[in-house]
Amino acid sequence: MIHSVLLLIAVSASPQDQLMSPELLWDLNRLGSPTLSSDGTHAAYSVRSYELDKNSGRSSVYVLDIATGKSRALLEGWRGAGELQFASTPFGERLVFGGRPDVDGASNQAWSLNVVDGSVKQITDVEGGVYNIKMSPTGEHVAYTVDVKLDPEVTELYEDLPEADARIIDSLMYRHWNAWHDYSYTHLCVAPIDEEGRAGEAVDLMDGLRVDSPVPPFGGSEQYNWAPDGKSLAFTMKDEERWAESTNSDVYLVSLDAPGERRNVSEGREGYDNDPFFSPDGKRLAWHSMERPGFESDRNRVLVMDVASGEVVEPTASLDQTVHGAIWTSNASALMFASEWRGTNQLFRLPAEGGEAKQLTGGQYNWGLVELFPDGERALVTRMDMTRPTELAVMTLADGNAQVLTDVNGEHYENLKLPKVEERWIDATDGKKIHSWVIYPPDFDPAKTYPMLTYCQGGPQGQIGQWFSYRWNFHLMAAQGYVIVAPNRRGLPGFGRAWNDQISGDWGGQAMQDLLAATDSMLGESYIDKERTAAVGASYGGYSVYWLMGNHENRFRAMIAHCGVFNLESMYGSTEELFFVNRDLGGPYWSSPELQADYDKFSPHRYVGNWNAPLLVVHGQKDFRVPVTQGMEAFTAAQVQGIPSRFLYFPEEGHWVQSPQNGVLWHRVFFEWLAEHTAE
Repeated sequence: MIHSVLLLIAVSASPQDQLMSPELLWDLNRLGSPTLSSDGTHAAYSVRSYELDKNSGRSSVYVLDIATGKSRALLEGWRGAGELQFASTPFGERLVFGGRPDVDGASNQAWSLNVVDGSVKQITDVEGGVYNIKMSPTGEHVAYTVDVKLDPEVTELYEDLPEADARIIDSLMYRHWNAWHDYSYTHLCVAPIDEEGRAGEAVDLMDGLRVDSPVPPFGGSEQYNWAPDGKSLAFTMKDEERWAESTNSDVYLVSLDAPGERRNVSEGREGYDNDPFFSPDGKRLAWHSMERPGFESDRNRVLVMDVASGEVVEPTASLDQTVHGAIWTSNASALMFASEWRGTNQLFRLPAEGGEAKQLTGGQYNWGLVELFPDGERALVTRMDMTRPTELAVMTLADGNAQVLTDVNGEHYENLKLPKVEERWIDATDGKKIHSWVIYPPDFDPAKTYPMLTYCQGGPQGQIGQWFSYRWNFHLMAAQGYVIVAPNRRGLPGFGRAWNDQISGDWGGQAMQDLLAATDSMLGESYIDKERTAAVGASYGGYSVYWLMGNHENRFRAMIAHCGVFNLESMYGSTEELFFVNRDLGGPYWSSPELQADYDKFSPHRYVGNWNAPLLVVHGQKDFRVPVTQGMEAFTAAQVQGIPSRFLYFPEEGHWVQSPQNGVLWHRVFFEWLAEHTAE
């Protein structure tokens, strides 16, 4: 049975019945960084493609004529190109971007591109490269981030020991997600633009500060913005002594006339405050804000400040949902944003003074908001679903109708068989309803029987929406002949704040019962082969798999845990962002007998004596959020007990598998394991 699955993966199907494969998944083009010209006649976007044999990728830049829907390549074959922005320059409007040409020794710099003739001019030439690039609205300055080395290394402290290989660590957050601290800090800088369109000497807006902007590890250029007059900026910074234990980031205002004077406009708010953006007239500044300290998955609201008076209001106060990527409408009468909604991401419009939000989009899609057209009646948006990755569209605000403009993977999908995706509401053990997605194989026949995968979502607070993942890809799983049930169990956003918050302090409680309830609901279907079932998941989803290993009562015949939490006590002592475990686990296990009892009750390692299902463990050495020893402990527990088990170890990967060939290997081993242990 293993060989038949490998044959399905490795051999190209005929054009009439092609199925998704790991190789095809990495052959798909990835659209990103869309932007709109000032007159709304053109859009630009990047496309990233990968060469599996070279284990690397290349980027291209395209310009799209909105009226005709036709795209043409402006730039091809760069090692990287993104952060696209139509901007004013001394030569008129140009497409400014951050990129790295395919030249040995080249670093990421800012460039300007003429969309008419494709000519390119270099804007910056900074040693080590620049990132998070944004031209000012007037075109007189460019802002970007650079890495500034402020901390000494051991060999600099002890110059007579040049071969010493060590670190001296005096505080936490010495490593983060997938990297050790490199003695440098990311600083926001501003440089003037001369008449030749090149950047001059930059001013460091964070000079001497041992802090970062954007806030690592996921912050990008959305964490700062120019004022409309180009004379000041608002940016995000986390100036916090106990960095590992706090989510307290703040929004600062700084004027180019006094770059050393920073005004903290969110002072006294102890949660995340980030992503500032000015109203079109510059009189108001809005930003995203989380109210509860230490809770990285709190409801994301919008705060609005009158710049002159400093008065702050919250237009999103009545919303029982979270806000992403908010922008002002052209007349500043309303805010638009994306939000999780019942297993999808939809776009909403909210009056600037607050009130009821109007849903603009619909359907089984994840929508993303890019920019508004100058007419204020349309928006440039992105759209994806579980079967197809991101494409670019124009949406009419009045009725939500959208016209898809791009088809970057049309050739791949022309003869590709697609799975069927359905919603399913399932009864929970406490009387509530669990929203689930069920994905069926192409050419699904209910008269036949199929193996089933229960997908366990990570996060632990991250909705199972209509996303197209390049690792946990439901389209690919279904193409291998599996029915997948993906429950939006307790703890996932899109179903109200209470549903989202419930999981904190209850990791092994109701969320696990929701997964089992969804599994049981599907096992009652005649087309599911009850002897060919598996549970799979990553991160908290990997925790779920480990917990289910000891509590599934023979529901599953195979298990796969990627970067999962196995031992809650050792997880607390070895992870990096302590605010996460302090909130979700309740704090240090030694803080009280009651909390120690919760650790014991919910830690998967306490149930290894009940294990009986074959287990595939996957973990990366550079995963510092869930350290690799978690996977090693689980694999050891399985091996010692004689449980069929395998450990797929990636020495150069972190919490995610990002290398193309490692990605294909991940999927091959994944499906080999399932085929071996869910065979007919």
